[in-house]
Amino acid sequence: LARIIDLAEVFGYGASVAVLLAGVVTLDPNVRLPRLGRPLGVAERGFVRLVAATYAGGLVVDLIKVLVERVRPRAADLAAMSSAFDTFGAAAAPGVRGTNVMSFPSGHSAVAAGLAAALAARYPRATPYFVGVATCTACQRVFSSAHYPSDIAFGAAIGLLGAAVCLSGDRGVMAGTPPAC
Repeated sequence: LARIIDLAEVFGYGASVAVLLAGVVTLDPNVRLPRLGRPLGVAERGFVRLVAATYAGGLVVDLIKVLVERVRPRAADLAAMSSAFDTFGAAAAPGVRGTNVMSFPSGHSAVAAGLAAALAARYPRATPYFVGVATCTACQRVFSSAHYPSDIAFGAAIGLLGAAVCLSGDRGVMAGTPPAC
């Protein structure tokens, strides 16, 4: 189980998610890359929405990380802190800088939740699989001491909200024609 959770981390990395999306374009004839100078058809709009829904939450999370400092569990002296609120701000870990004070919220969880929502909208029968992998991704972030549970919950919520905004509207674009099996 621990190995599966470790492997699920790639479901939240931007570059590996791009490879997964390339697989969708390759395997699903009803999802196509847009071509420059041509109007977007249903298949091209489906791809654009798939990408937007996947990455929207991650972009919002990156903006929040710039504004909110929270020391990562691996860099914090948790025994010296009296509450979870002590992990926020520059005073939480004097001398700790860089990505070690960018714990809140989890970008991996936001991207994984957005990807799971986008793929579930496109392939509803596989929804439990997508949710399971996104959950494993979020758990891996806690197990590796990269995030607190509240970081992953907030990140996943932002990812789902971003996906909901990007997927709302024209329902036929994501549902499209079911892929041939």
